[in-house]
Amino acid sequence: CAPPDAVVWPQAVGQVQELAALCYRSRVPMVPFGTGTGLEGGVNAVQGGVCFDLSRMDAITELSLEDFSVVVEPGVTRKALNSHLRGTGLWFPVDPGADASLCGMAATGASGTNAVRYGTMRPNVLNLRVVLPDGRLLHTAGPRRQPRWVPAAGPGWVVATLGTCSPAPCRKRAAGYDLTSLFVGSEGTLGFLTQATLRLHPLPEATATTIATFPSVRAAVACTVQVLQAAVPVARIEFLDEVMASACSRYSGLEMLEAATLLLELHGSRHGLAEQQQQTEEIVQLNGGSSLAWAEEPEERGRLWAMRHNAWYAALALRPGCQGYSTDVCVPISRLPDVVVETKKDLQDTGLTGQRGCGPLGHGGTVRDHSPPCLILGLTGPMVGHVGDGNFHCLLIFNAQDPDESQRIHGFTQRLGRRALAAGGTCTGEHGVGLGKRALLLEELGQEGLDTLRRIKAALDPHNLMNPGKVL
Repeated sequence: CAPPDAVVWPQAVGQVQELAALCYRSRVPMVPFGTGTGLEGGVNAVQGGVCFDLSRMDAITELSLEDFSVVVEPGVTRKALNSHLRGTGLWFPVDPGADASLCGMAATGASGTNAVRYGTMRPNVLNLRVVLPDGRLLHTAGPRRQPRWVPAAGPGWVVATLGTCSPAPCRKRAAGYDLTSLFVGSEGTLGFLTQATLRLHPLPEATATTIATFPSVRAAVACTVQVLQAAVPVARIEFLDEVMASACSRYSGLEMLEAATLLLELHGSRHGLAEQQQQTEEIVQLNGGSSLAWAEEPEERGRLWAMRHNAWYAALALRPGCQGYSTDVCVPISRLPDVVVETKKDLQDTGLTGQRGCGPLGHGGTVRDHSPPCLILGLTGPMVGHVGDGNFHCLLIFNAQDPDESQRIHGFTQRLGRRALAAGGTCTGEHGVGLGKRALLLEELGQEGLDTLRRIKAALDPHNLMNPGKVL
């Protein structure tokens, strides 16, 4: 971890502008900070400087029910927003697992379990208010207008003055370059995202969740592809390999088989959901999957998704005292079965969670007899993924004090990234480039592509003060 030289907590956009202008004049590096849930070292102050902690700018300022949009400041997290929207019939579905800040999610181009139906952050961000490195203010889709709905004195929202306009930009535009998309995924290297206008979605009338187990990883992933090809309007399809399923079962207390597993969720009308469930069951059985029991009550569905969202902690529990590294790639759906199977074999051959222990077991010691079989046999590290859009993760649990294990982690992540690129995919589907994937970004975009990014960066941040050392 590389700490900054100082931390500031601005509470208004004007303060961000003044502080940025001061740092710009003094040539001091600036690092934006939301909630710190990123996974690629994006908030490390590798050149020192000032960290701008934006968590105290936490207002939800405008809501337009008719335009399905809301305006939030950078301290607002996804859970806080959805709690605020309760009772409106709308929600914000992008769910990376962690209760991340929404502007931070925009900055990293985050997605998550619902992306297969509702998309990633990119199509769900309509406008951004950005403080540029020298303190100037930019609205990427034009300055906002007055809201139709404003916060009430008490709980809820009230109608604003008759005749005022919506805060949301048009649903489509062909006016100039797409500046909003430029800043989504910029990872704090072009400016501070101090406000975001987000697209909201209607809450589904009915929801059903189920777990299916399969005889092999290939069968589970092939089932995913066939569900999508059959145009089943699935909202989530999450994959867990047998190691991850076993770890989640022990950690959450839910009974699950130690087998390749899919966690599926359907959204729709009550009438349409029954047909979708039948269609999904037929495809699962064609691929050798288990019979399905559907959970429709919120409490039961909540337990299943809590199990999935705690996968990181379940993986860490496989080797107490060790550290974890999560890496992700995304590939075309047609290549997903082959790439997942090849990655699974690579993990097994590498022996990343083999017979060595951590913490109380000593450096390089052996795993206790009551450890999970996957550790005693040295099979593989856990794999989990949002396979409905071709995105999957490897959760690599290793002893940071063991140079050999650290080197194997590095070698594996480089092979994984290049495997995804060879399949026509990307080295990161949602984590971002940060510190660890800069070399792979060059291989993905080519020299001319990377040089173009550098020219954009130089135009907006000529002194390389915004989050230096990241992405480029």
